[in-house]
Amino acid sequence: MSQLPKNKHTQMVTSLGWTPDNQLYTCSDEKIIWKWGLDGEPQEKVCDVDAYITDFKWYVSSRAESGPELAVIGCSDGTIRLLAKNGREEKKVSAHTGAVSSVAWNSEGTALATAGEDGFVKQWSRSGNLRSKLAQADSSVYCVKWSPDNQSVIYCSGRYISIKPLQVSSKPVKWKAHDLTVLKIDWNPINNLIVSAGEDCRYKVWDSFGRQMYTSKASDYAITSVSWAPNGEYFAVGSFNVVTLCDRTGWAHSRSPCDSGSILNIEWTSDGTHIAGAGASGAVAFGQIVDRSLSWRNFQVTLNENNQVLVKDILNENSSGEEQDFGNRVIEMSLAYNHLVVATAKTCYIFSIKNFSTPHIFDLQGTVNLILQSEKYFMVVDNVKGMQIYSYENKLISNPKVAALRPQLLKCGNVSLSDDCIAVIDRANPQQILLLDTSSGKPLCDPIKHTEEIVDIALNQVGLSSDRKLTLIDANRDLYVCQTHRPETLTKLAAMVDCAMWNDSTEILAAVSDSKLLVWFYPNVIYVDKDLITATRSVSDATFLGKIPKFVNFFDNRCTFRRADGALQSCNILPYPRLLYQYCKQGRWEHCTRLARFVKDDVVWACLAAMAIHAQQLDTAEVALAAIDEVDKLQYIQFIKQIPSQEGRNAELILYNRRPSDAETLLLQAGMIYRAILTNIRIFAWERALDLAIQHKTHVDTVLAHRERYLKLLGKEESNPLFQKYLKEVKIDWATINTKAEQELEKESKRGTPYKSMTKPIVPISKMQLNNNPGGGFSNSFGPGSGVAFGGSGGSGSSGSSGSSGRSSCCGCGGFCLATCACIAGSSVP
Repeated sequence: MSQLPKNKHTQMVTSLGWTPDNQLYTCSDEKIIWKWGLDGEPQEKVCDVDAYITDFKWYVSSRAESGPELAVIGCSDGTIRLLAKNGREEKKVSAHTGAVSSVAWNSEGTALATAGEDGFVKQWSRSGNLRSKLAQADSSVYCVKWSPDNQSVIYCSGRYISIKPLQVSSKPVKWKAHDLTVLKIDWNPINNLIVSAGEDCRYKVWDSFGRQMYTSKASDYAITSVSWAPNGEYFAVGSFNVVTLCDRTGWAHSRSPCDSGSILNIEWTSDGTHIAGAGASGAVAFGQIVDRSLSWRNFQVTLNENNQVLVKDILNENSSGEEQDFGNRVIEMSLAYNHLVVATAKTCYIFSIKNFSTPHIFDLQGTVNLILQSEKYFMVVDNVKGMQIYSYENKLISNPKVAALRPQLLKCGNVSLSDDCIAVIDRANPQQILLLDTSSGKPLCDPIKHTEEIVDIALNQVGLSSDRKLTLIDANRDLYVCQTHRPETLTKLAAMVDCAMWNDSTEILAAVSDSKLLVWFYPNVIYVDKDLITATRSVSDATFLGKIPKFVNFFDNRCTFRRADGALQSCNILPYPRLLYQYCKQGRWEHCTRLARFVKDDVVWACLAAMAIHAQQLDTAEVALAAIDEVDKLQYIQFIKQIPSQEGRNAELILYNRRPSDAETLLLQAGMIYRAILTNIRIFAWERALDLAIQHKTHVDTVLAHRERYLKLLGKEESNPLFQKYLKEVKIDWATINTKAEQELEKESKRGTPYKSMTKPIVPISKMQLNNNPGGGFSNSFGPGSGVAFGGSGGSGSSGSSGSSGRSSCCGCGGFCLATCACIAGSSVP
């Protein structure tokens, strides 16, 4: 903090406010308003006021170039005054009986809230006309603020804080916040958190429901002011001769002494880099955030007070680091994927960590609020053009536009970027996520809709666009994951989640839930085989992280967290799945198998099984499933390998993934009508099977025969009118049905491509000894589809013999009838 050697104001400074062009206006008990520069030097006297000024607020437009449109001041005589930038009084309104203690614009500048010593909280139009009396307290109201959605106001009176909705039918919220009078409050629109200051010498952080998130230790003096930074990452606390910079969770970054008496008011610049404090001694204290640091892998970036960025490779002892000087103040920085992006007040710099001497540079039109990076692109969010996607070669890729989007409210949590997709929480409807194409900025698909309000989202950064996944955390702290192109795949992973993060180079997902660290080493298993979710996950104790930890970064096999007390804590996870990702990407499946055999860990085997099934590497999947004793799944994989056509195998794998409609579509597109009909029979979709048979005028008798046998086994009579109708019209002859099945099999064999092993031959299971079989012990006398009706779930096996082709020959159906054969169900074939 810094201030002039001699105070410009001779009496108490009661309030102050920044304009978008970083000029400061201060008000004092001299009844004078002064204008100051960003360097802390007074520039000129603006105007005199005929009353003592108690509060002062500029309405800051979302477009920086348009400047502030209007300022409002509250006075001790109960009036509010609307002022132009040159100090001309536009309007004077008698607002309260007694002094006006607080004034506040809403975020859109369309309404004004005032609070006074008379205990009233009132709403006014932008032109100064009274709209309504929102609330009346039992004592003086010292501070009033708007909620992030502008649908309610928060105010403090006595020891209590109250939230009053604008709608009369909505119920207000009130709670006791401090042991003594509450002096100041602030509500941040980015993180939706409330901070309060009280005469009990404490500051506290609350959520929007009035639940306490943090309380400070008692200081020596009353806390007289608090104010959130625009980005919601910090807030400043003012007391007697000291200003404290705090993290959003409450712990203190630094304490800066000053000679100003009690800091009665604190205001941030719109870019969040500087603050100014109004001192009771007449001093105006100026400060700026310094020593901001970023880290990524072995690189660390630090910003000092001279707007110099120092980049250091911590693994290179001989490296003194790269030092970059910037003419303007640095507003935002981001370091990831071998690139450093630095945004100053007017310019954006793109550095490669391999070469800092020749950065790419382009001009900015507004204040940068956020920088996000992916492997190929990065996003810059400013108040003028909103979201802008650039390549690291300084090429503008797209400028996505979203209706009702307020760029100043975007943060890393309600927007996420990947190489092919942008995800944004819809401000108009927080229960849905908008998906945009990175290259064009246009909607990618239908929004992802949820039943609860969504508070945090993240896209994974690796893999194909068809495998792009999104995690979300809702207001109930439940963690969900879904594929971006298939919103219907939304699946719950965990509850009571504090934070979650994707690994930067693999699809590994980590989360802290109920004091435990959960790591999903292959989240895609949800869409391959849900039965293996638990097998591919690790759970470890995380009580050492304390309450409400936050991820700092997650790369390789190391997670770094920020505890609630500000300390950094790191922990390692199992390293072998990351090696599996590398081998799978290179197609080195034999190395995957060798690694799993060397490690001898069920988690590694389960990950390998799911990866191999997803990549259609059935030989590797066989070995992995045998190692984790998944006998039924192993048998089904063996059956899939024996299917003579590639389309048939693909359809069975899709069926294994629990997507029967997609499997049917694939078969129909390939002209494999008979297999599509039998697929529906196997999953007991009888009506759909009959519809296909009728539509294509083939194998109606097959559907009716299997249906009749199925009902006979259950001891039931046919009750479906459609089946009753065709049973009267179609004659059932099992010899004819079996003959047609053999013909279809032969036809498919001629047009198909047999499965070719991609790895070394595997010993047939029938040759394994029961006591030596790592897959759990069984023989290939089971039918190929015994009990496997849908999704790989197992059932009872058959004692029938196996033909030379590996298919069940108990009823002569050539293996097509599968789970619907009577022999598999345990009775004889008629």
